[in-house]
Amino acid sequence: MSYLIPSYSLKIEDNNLKELRSDLWNNDPVPADLIVDGSKYDIDIAYRGSYTRKFRKRSYRIEFITPKFFSGVREIHLNAEYKDPSFIRNKLSFDFFHDLGVLSPESQHINLSRNDSHKGLYLQLESVDEFFLKKRGLPMGPIFYAVNNNANFSLIRDEKTKTSLLAGYQRAFGTDSDDDFLLDFINKINTIPLYSFQEEIANYINVDSFLRWLAVAVCTMNNDGFTHNYALYRNSETGLFEIIPWDYDATWGRKINGGIMPYNYVPMEGKKSNHLCYLLMRIPDFRKLYRSILEEILETKFTVDYMDSKINTLHEALRPHILLDPYKKKTIEIFNSEPDFICQFIQDRSSYLKHHLVNFA
Repeated sequence: MSYLIPSYSLKIEDNNLKELRSDLWNNDPVPADLIVDGSKYDIDIAYRGSYTRKFRKRSYRIEFITPKFFSGVREIHLNAEYKDPSFIRNKLSFDFFHDLGVLSPESQHINLSRNDSHKGLYLQLESVDEFFLKKRGLPMGPIFYAVNNNANFSLIRDEKTKTSLLAGYQRAFGTDSDDDFLLDFINKINTIPLYSFQEEIANYINVDSFLRWLAVAVCTMNNDGFTHNYALYRNSETGLFEIIPWDYDATWGRKINGGIMPYNYVPMEGKKSNHLCYLLMRIPDFRKLYRSILEEILETKFTVDYMDSKINTLHEALRPHILLDPYKKKTIEIFNSEPDFICQFIQDRSSYLKHHLVNFA
């Protein structure tokens, strides 16, 4: 199956480009035009990310002004994927989540030029907002981004009491009153007695969905994604929170700096720094369900046989464009070796998880 990579042309007036560059940490956008398939869109554009803003190749957040929608969305993110030598880890992860029935953003590689200067490959990510819900026919409900490590579902961080239960979260959709749902949820996580935790927590979160998210996070080994880099959506019909992955470039055996992460770095049960994971894994029935989910994934999806064609389809489609990317073309030899690296990681990680499942009860 072929994978087409469209081209986007960004036009920014010199004074607006100068303003954008003047402060890397300013989230206020500047006006620009985006041309896709001959259609022009008036947009607002700003830098996005945290540590990634310091890289030579920067990532962007784009909001569509006129017309207001682009392929059914109001906002997209263009990720530079600067430290991922394969350039496919984020997309590979989101597609993997989707295959396993976990809500996840759509993603698409694109070529970007700015004022007729080629800027190389980017990964376009769908924003997790009300239009994300609308495209999937889901009930409207508040969405909260976990923006830093305070989003650990606990009352404390680094042995210090938090000043607010909402610390670490940023509301992406909803009203001020919706904050009360998140406050109540986090408070319940930390106050429900363990003997009644199984029954009561099921009134606040979709446990099956959360455990599926956990299983994929554990398989792909996203060390960075247990206490931030996720979103919480509260389904207004069920009243339950669901978790949505975000920023999964540091996965499949690579760290956020692109270095190698040992296949056994993330425990099979996830990281205890995520207090909700820790508590769920103390409940026998939840452990049994998690084991069942993980066993199924390891047998059917997290295998070289299943992933190989997905990896190589993306890799082969991207290679001609990597050769033209001014920020990536010098690392083509590393890029060439990445499919083998990822497949070896899958083998090693799968063996590690299967070994530890033997005594997991």
